[in-house]
Amino acid sequence: MTVLLDSESRLLSDVGEIARRVAAPAAEEVDRLGRFPAQTVDALRERSALSAPVPEALGGAGACTATIAACCRELGRACGSSAMVFAMHHIQLLTIVRHAPAGSWFEHYLQRVCSEQRLIASVTSEVGTGGDMSRSIAAVQRAADGSCAFEKNAPTVSYGEHADDLLTTLRRSPEAEPGDQVAVLTHASQHTLEPTGGWDVLGMRGTCSPGAVVRAAFAPEQVLEEPFARVAAESMVPLSHVLWSHLWLGIAEDAFERARAFVRAAARRTPDQRPASATRLSQLAAELTLLRALVEAGLRDLERWSQDAEREQLSTPRAALRFNNLKLAASQRTRDVCLGALDVCGIMGYRNDSPYSVARHLRDALSAPLMIANERIHQTDAGLLLIAKEL
Repeated sequence: MTVLLDSESRLLSDVGEIARRVAAPAAEEVDRLGRFPAQTVDALRERSALSAPVPEALGGAGACTATIAACCRELGRACGSSAMVFAMHHIQLLTIVRHAPAGSWFEHYLQRVCSEQRLIASVTSEVGTGGDMSRSIAAVQRAADGSCAFEKNAPTVSYGEHADDLLTTLRRSPEAEPGDQVAVLTHASQHTLEPTGGWDVLGMRGTCSPGAVVRAAFAPEQVLEEPFARVAAESMVPLSHVLWSHLWLGIAEDAFERARAFVRAAARRTPDQRPASATRLSQLAAELTLLRALVEAGLRDLERWSQDAEREQLSTPRAALRFNNLKLAASQRTRDVCLGALDVCGIMGYRNDSPYSVARHLRDALSAPLMIANERIHQTDAGLLLIAKEL
């Protein structure tokens, strides 16, 4: 059981208030217009929530992964797009926190995140790699004067136009193999985004993540030199699956609560007769319980393996399978819970103008199997199962 610091309890309380007071009232408009949830992000900035996991010595609150995951869950109940922006930012931020060398440019950058509440987006996917984030085509180009540059064609750039900084994966050099990657952090003043499409999508509409050709010029110290393969295995991939699964759980929980409110309203209309939908609600509660259990277990494993003595475990096939399977199961069950809520509510869940509507929840949940596509994860797991010594 994770024991929260006072600062972490305040953070969770603040984010819960923002979810209820800001994110939830704006969620329908964010979804309908496909607009960035700016009010929510501004409110998070005001409470210094964008720097929560930065160590106290650098100006942050030193919040643990469990606290950030709980915040994702709170926001997920209110607005899937807001929760996804919060999660994606913290995936990048926690990755930097965990891998920034002492006294480096990146440590000074973390201080800026605390003082300026900078929002970080990611550019890990690339046209031509088939969705494989472990390979890059674009490379760090180093000029004779020591300056660096890159150009990368990305099919999606998560809320890129609204971010202060981008964390981009690239080949270490033009001569490097596709898998010899590094991560580069650039500021908005150092990069440009040339849009290659729009963002008129089914769900998670407020994340505003169209494709773009990203071009940047930057200093060499903005390259996180640690091999990205290790950074991804120890931090970015498991953090993604754990934080995503928590926000998906939040979406599923709110869908369930709408279904329960629908059944309770039906029960009040016929107090002498249990609604037929009550049995389906019971079945749905069991599905939600299983989703909660697997999400919470995934967090416990990440916390345990993130301890210094266990950190190397995160680079093993066993750990890769563990967190891949968390993503596969959570994305599938979230969709199933939202579909189940629709079954319970019927036409009232189908209507966008109904207090029991789960249309947005279901559409947002349908994005879950596509974020690092489940089919690609199964292909990866098929190979890992042949070499893993234990599961």
